[in-house]
This record gives sequence, C-alpha cells and structure tokens, in this order.
Amino acid sequence: MVILILAFAYLLGLLVTAIPGGNYAILGLGILLAIATALKQVYQQKQFRKARIQQFIKQKETRKDALKDPIEFADKISKTPRPKMPFWVWLLAGIIAFLASVYLQIRTPQPASDDISNLILNSGNSQDLLITVRGEINSIPRLTRSGRGQFWLKANQVNEITNNNTPISVGRDVSGLVYVTLPLLKTTGLYPGESIAITGSLYQPQPPSNPGGFNFKKYLAQQGAFAGLRGRYISHDDSQPAPWGLWKIRQRITRAQAKLLGVPEGSLLSAMVLGRLAVDLPYEIRDIFVQVGLAHILAASGFQVSFLLGIILAVTQRFSPKIRFGLGLLTLLLYLGLTGISPSVLRATLMGLAVLIALVTQRQTKPLNVLLGVAILLLIANPTWIFDIGFQLSFLATLGLMVTVPPLMQGLNWMPPFFASLIAVPLAVTIWTLPLQLYIFNVLSPYSILVNIIASPLISIITLGGMASALVALMLPGMGSLIAQGLHYPIFGLIETADYFSQLPGNSIAVGRISLMQLIALYSLNLLIWGYFIWLNPDSNPRFSTSKKGLIPILFSVTLAVLIVVAPGWYTKTSQFQATILGTPKEPILVIEEQGKVTLINSGSQNTAKFVVLPFLNAQGVNEIHWSVATHSQLGLSIGWPLILENVPIKTFYDNPAPKKTYQATNDVILKTLNQQKGSYIPLTLGQPIMLGSVQIELLNAQPPVIRFKLGQKVWTLLGETTPNDQNQLLEGQKLTPTQVLWWSGEPLTAEILSVLKPEIAIASSNSIDPKTVETLSQQRTQIFWTGRDGALRWTPTQGFETTLDFDETDGSFL
Repeated sequence: MVILILAFAYLLGLLVTAIPGGNYAILGLGILLAIATALKQVYQQKQFRKARIQQFIKQKETRKDALKDPIEFADKISKTPRPKMPFWVWLLAGIIAFLASVYLQIRTPQPASDDISNLILNSGNSQDLLITVRGEINSIPRLTRSGRGQFWLKANQVNEITNNNTPISVGRDVSGLVYVTLPLLKTTGLYPGESIAITGSLYQPQPPSNPGGFNFKKYLAQQGAFAGLRGRYISHDDSQPAPWGLWKIRQRITRAQAKLLGVPEGSLLSAMVLGRLAVDLPYEIRDIFVQVGLAHILAASGFQVSFLLGIILAVTQRFSPKIRFGLGLLTLLLYLGLTGISPSVLRATLMGLAVLIALVTQRQTKPLNVLLGVAILLLIANPTWIFDIGFQLSFLATLGLMVTVPPLMQGLNWMPPFFASLIAVPLAVTIWTLPLQLYIFNVLSPYSILVNIIASPLISIITLGGMASALVALMLPGMGSLIAQGLHYPIFGLIETADYFSQLPGNSIAVGRISLMQLIALYSLNLLIWGYFIWLNPDSNPRFSTSKKGLIPILFSVTLAVLIVVAPGWYTKTSQFQATILGTPKEPILVIEEQGKVTLINSGSQNTAKFVVLPFLNAQGVNEIHWSVATHSQLGLSIGWPLILENVPIKTFYDNPAPKKTYQATNDVILKTLNQQKGSYIPLTLGQPIMLGSVQIELLNAQPPVIRFKLGQKVWTLLGETTPNDQNQLLEGQKLTPTQVLWWSGEPLTAEILSVLKPEIAIASSNSIDPKTVETLSQQRTQIFWTGRDGALRWTPTQGFETTLDFDETDGSFL
C-alpha cells in the first residue's frame, strides 16, 4: 500500500504542474496529512492506554495493584498496535510529488544556447529568415494537409542567413530539431539518417490566435523543436544507396499491402497494423474515423502486441522458458522499432515484457500493479509524456479494460460471451476515455459506441489478417500482397460503415470547453463507482449482479456526469452576450453569441473554416447557427460556407446581393444544403435594417461592402477592401456616418474617410496595417487593434474589448 501511495504521489506531482503553484500546494497537502496522521496516532494511543487502564482497574483481582502503583501497572499494559499508515508515508509522498514537479521542469525541453531558433531572436526581427541549413533527417517524410512533405531535421550547421536582403552570418554551427516542410516531390526518396542541405524560410512557431485553435508552438516544444523551416530547395547526394534500417522493413510491408489493395484500403490496413505514424493515411479517411470514434484503431497498441506475443508463445511451447523469453523480447523490440517509439506502443511493449518475465519466473502478475509500474517507468524516462494525449488515452483505455469489462460482462451474462464482449469492451473504454476527450476536443461522438460494436468484428478480421500479411511480406512480398487483397471487402465495409455514420445528423455534438475541475469531477465519479462495486458489492454476492440495485448508482452517476458537463455551459450560453472577431488575416469573421443564439459573419476560406471557425464553434459549444451573414462577394471570403454547413446547420442565411459569378458553384452548394436543412436564404437589401436577436445589421453598400452593426450601445462599421477611388465614391454618396468601431482589412484608408468615420476603436483583420493609416488614427486618438498582433478579439458590454491572451487567462480554464 505504501508503494502505491508513493507511486500515485509521483503521478500527481507531474499532473499538478498544469496548475500555477500546484507543486507547493501538493507539498503542503502532504505535510498537513502527515501532521493530521501523527496527531491522530498520538490521540489513539492515549485513548487505547486509558481504556486498558480503566478495564483492569475494574477487575477485582488487579484493582489493589493498580491503586498501589499505577505507573508500574500501566507499563504492564499492552501497547497500541502499530498504525496501518505511518505519518511519514504522507510526508514522503508530499516530498516525492514536489520533486516530481521539479523533475518535470528540468526535463521539459528548452532551446540550447546554440539552438537554431535563437537565430530568429538574435536577428532582431521575428519575420521569416532566408536560410540554408545542413543536418540529418530524423524521420520518414510525411504528407501534410496542405499537400507538402514534412519531416524532422536534426540541424548541425547554418551556411547562410539573409534577413531583408542583408547577410547576417555565414558558416555557423547550430543544434536543435527543426520542423521542415517541402514541396512533396522534393521529399521523394529521402530516408532517416540522410545528410541534406535545405534552403528556405526559418520561422518561429506561434501559439494559437483563436480559442480552440491548434497550439502548433506547444506541439513543437513537446517534440523538442522551437523553429520551423519552409523549404524551397534541397541538396543531397542521391547516388549513394540508402543504408539498412527498420524503416526499410516498414516500407517493405506498407508497399506490399498497398500493391494490390491500393489507396486508401492499403494505407488503412498498414495503419491498423503498424499505426498511423508508420504510413501516410489520407486525411479524409483519418478525419472520418476520428469523427465517428474509431481513431483508436489507427494507433498501434496492445491488441497488435498481444497478437504477436501470443503467436510467439504458441509456436515455442516446446522450448525452454529462457528461449521463449528471448524470442518474445526480440519480437517486442522489433515491433516497437517498426511502429515508431510512441507512448502507447511502449506501454504495450512493457506490459508484454511483464508477461514474459512472469513466464520465466513462473509467477502470477497483478495487471493493475503492472500498469501502474509501467506508467511510472515511462514517466521517469520521459516525464513530459504525462501531458501527451496518446499516453493518457492509452493508459486510460487499458485501465477501463481491466477494471470495467469484468463487471460489465457479469451484468451481460445473459448474452452469449462473444456478443457481450462486443458491448462491454467499447463501453468500458469509452467510460474512461470520454471525459479526457471532451476536455481536449470539446466534441462528443454520439454514435461511437454503436460504431465500435458494429465494427469490432471487421476490426478483428482486418487486424489479424493484416498482421499475417505483414509477417509474410517480410519474406515473400507477393504472397503478403495476396493476403492483403483478401481483406478488401472487410476494409471496404469498415470504411463504408464509418462514412455512413459520419453522414448521419448529429454525428458530432459540440459540448464546449470543460474546465479542469469538471474533468476531475468526472473521473472522481468513475473512481467512486469502481470503488462501490469492488468494496461494497464484491463478486461473492451473486444476487447483486442480477438485481436492479446495481443500476441505481450507475443511473445516478450518469445523470450527475451529464449535469457536470452540460449545466455550466448551458448557464454560460444562456446568460452571455459577446462578440468575437477571429484572428484571421484578410478575412473579417465575427461570431456573436447572445443568450444561446449564434450569429456568424463570414466564413473565410476552406482552411479558415476548418481550422479556425469550426474549432472555435466547438470550443463554444455551438451546435446550431441561427443567423449567418455573407458580407463579401469574393470567393476567398465565402468558399468556406459549404464546409460549415456540413458540420453546423444554419437556420437563416443572409447574403450580399452583389454579383457572384466568381463562386457560383459554391453558392449552388449553399442553396442546396440550406434546402436540405430546411433553412432560409435571404439576400440583403440596401438600406433595410434587419434584427438578429438584439443586434441590428444594415447593408449600406454592396460592392465594395459596407455594413453597419449595432451591438448594445455601440455602432460598428465593417468596411470591405477599397481603393482610394472607392473611398471617394462612398464619401460622395454620403453612405458613411461616424462610427464608434471601425473594422476593416488593414489596407490604406484616406484621411478624408477617417475624418468622416471618426472611430473610437479601429480593428484590422490583417497581419499588418498601413503605416499612414496608423498615423492618422493615432492623431485622432483612436485605439488600434489588429489580429496579426493581438489574435482574436472579444467584446462584451461589461469588459469592452479583450485580446486572446486576456480572455484566455480569465476564462477559468484551471477552475
């Protein structure tokens, strides 16, 4: 028990580093528990001795002796038994937790003094640097969503740096890992360990500029990288044959499986066998599987390791335990190398190693103790994995299989075991992983359990067949391809199943951001239910599993979990009134939230809609847009609407009436989708105000677009891209009036138009602002924001305008 407490203290010490001052709080908690335990022990000793004295005094034969010499008599009384949990255990646990937090800070990657990222800071300019870097490829090139090749480069030398056409340095030794992207054709034939030289733009990754956005800077830092390189040219010696490596074996397997199956079937099979890190799986397939809750099958994990280890142990039954151990260990290490050293595969490998050790020593293992021991070992080796989502989900899923599947199987004992397991396994995994998924992704997949139940037989067949295909392909690639081809129909059925459920209404529900306290509360419920079934209703009570009493705590906990997730978000949405200008360059996008009703102004491009607008709506828990307004008629500002409509229904769509020949096809898709969703399409009318809740909007000019908003007590004016001639025409037509908030694209504005608008606040949806315009606005004492510097901007009636950093820090993410 003491070891378990100390192990959990180490884990807790790593986790509390996410909370400012958490390490000191956990140390203080350990000291308080130690003091409380010591005082309790002293009190119990006194009470015990007092009770024993009174007991013997009451006895007639000892009363005289007790009265004659009570001190000597008290010494003869038996002492208090030793406490089950000494006070020093809690003190040591607090110290271990504190030291764990310090250890994590020490092991967190930091740029060295000669790290290549320092070149950006030393240049005095955060803009891109043109640079030539020499180094060694550290990974197999992968395909990015933008269609470029990507790999990690271990830099060792910089041959040239140019900033603003001025040479800064030549021939400098550097270090550090670099995230490199290149045109796809230029990455063909590259392999790990190859020395290359790349010329391109060095840049510093930035944190997300919008709530709910992907934190690219944090992702690179977790990999130990602090700079990126957009490569243009590459120089390498392709005359030398590539050296041998495990990547060649992996390539042999993936090529054999894709030879007859093609793409995406062959890529999906390889991903299910070796994990998605070992193969380029098309993003369309990956997104569908993630959306319906099948992302776990794309990661190499315990199923594949158990299958391989089972084959080795079955084939070597007649061998000695030492030989079986050696062959099993070799198999585990080989598979670990093929899949890439990821936390989930390491976890499965170490647990497989524990099975081999138990086989040699002929001892039984306790799965939970093994799981905890493996977690501690991995987190000692790399404590930063504690915040790796793959590490967290892998251990939580395994924990669910260990502690939740048995009681579920017992409750489903009226079903055949095969069908009971189809329900119990995905349900158990979901129970333990869903809270973390909601915390990280803010989205619930309602069909995930049903999809996993339906797809489980197909997944088993494909994985087992894929493993067999991979093993055969190592020696006979042609035969491996034939075995893989035999899996065409199961793979096709799996893809069609996932695609079908991804098309159903309500296939994903945005729950909004949940706080750390909500996450802790959800897992506390899981632990309470687990403890309830273990300690209060053990397996020795057969009637309990068939009675309805077991359903009462389950129903209560499910109801309470729903309230924990839904109630805070529902209260916030129904009481808040805020407008958020998203941090996008050249794309004015505004989201207005008023008492649960949402208005979306503009969609942006497809990439903006996918990586900015939709993540923001998910983070806000938006599942329906009541009003949308397309203020601009340009293709780049409206082409994202079809993607948004696929994910979030729109009740009423207001459109700029200017000619739309540039995106007629996109407009047809919008009309078709709105018709299917029974939404309304209404062209805006010049000079006719419309009410979107309490917000009034009026189209003053169609081309260039000029829109006036009234939010609360403030008047906003959205000015589209205009030339000086357009601005003069707007002034001549007297279509502009003074405004409190000017929102425009950051391009030059004449002094005349600014003298008419006289804004108190000017906001540019741009990475930069025309200097002369800034000078004129400053002379008018106008407060200036721009999304390239400030990120997203949020306005509320009480707080006014806040930047991304301001309202991210005050949103209570740790409360």
